[in-house]
Amino acid sequence: QVQLVESGGGLVQAGGSLRLSCAVSGINFRLCGIDWYRQFPGKERELVAEINTGGEKQYAEPVKGRFFISRDNARSTAYLQMNSLKPEDTAVYYCNAVYRVGENNKYWGQGTQVTVSS
Repeated sequence: QVQLVESGGGLVQAGGSLRLSCAVSGINFRLCGIDWYRQFPGKERELVAEINTGGEKQYAEPVKGRFFISRDNARSTAYLQMNSLKPEDTAVYYCNAVYRVGENNKYWGQGTQVTVSS
């Protein structure tokens, strides 16, 4: 059974930092692309950052230069380092693993709330 467990969310003041973690089990992590999404109330999930199996990274424009995605294959864990947080970053953040074999199945974590106070 594939499981993604996010942690590291919480309440932080504007300008502060948080690091989200996504621990993946039940699947070969090295063969997974990892994405971080966020969802604002009443909105669709939006892609924040992604890292492929080779370590290449991409970021959405609103977070470029502030958020940094990484992965530790030995720990089967992905991270999202979030710096210079703004109130508009307040959202539920989700980890998504895309298994790059066969049908590219996608797996989601339960989400973690990030709240940035002004």
